[in-house]
Amino acid sequence: AKLAEKAERYDEMASYMENLGKLEDQLSVEERNLLSVAYKNTIGSRRAAWRIVTSVERKEKSRGNEEERKLANEYRKGIELELQSICDAVLGLLESKLISRADAMDSKVFYMKMKADYHRYTAEFSEAAAKTRAAENARLAYEDAAKAAKDLAKTHAIRLGLALNYSVFHYEVLQNRGEACKLARMALEDAISELDNVAEDSYKDTTLIMQLLQDNLTLWMPDQEADNRE
Repeated sequence: AKLAEKAERYDEMASYMENLGKLEDQLSVEERNLLSVAYKNTIGSRRAAWRIVTSVERKEKSRGNEEERKLANEYRKGIELELQSICDAVLGLLESKLISRADAMDSKVFYMKMKADYHRYTAEFSEAAAKTRAAENARLAYEDAAKAAKDLAKTHAIRLGLALNYSVFHYEVLQNRGEACKLARMALEDAISELDNVAEDSYKDTTLIMQLLQDNLTLWMPDQEADNRE
């Protein structure tokens, strides 16, 4: 898997790590991170491709170019099949093996966060009832993960990463800007209050996610203020 990562062959890396996840009682911290990196890159390139093709499809529709729109639509549906396959594989592994086997709380929250993320990814490209169902699954998974994460320090990178993604879910999928800002602000303020207690080896990861939370708040606040005026 490490060699596949160096070669940037992430589909193969994901396959290796999926097989390991099925065999091992528990993954080490390094192994779980390799699993996450593999699937993050595998699905990340396809999410980016989906956004580009979706944008092209909309532009061709607005221009009245029906033939080009149909081609983009067919291409988009092919990407969606790949996205669904990846999400199903990850969620199946998490729900059947990894979450139930995790003893350490940080591992359990890590996997619960991952479960919520992949339901969120499913909601991004799904439509109608499937989108509603995926969004609800993501919401419930994020709620469960957030409850479990209370046993972690407020400055723990996994807890902060969960808050970051949970707030993005509210902003992008549920389009609940107020709740997104509330979650991000609360996580950031809690972490700031305990920043002096962060271990040196965790400081970089913690402050990086805190900066991402702050960046999102800076980006989102004008939108929330506009909503409040309306």
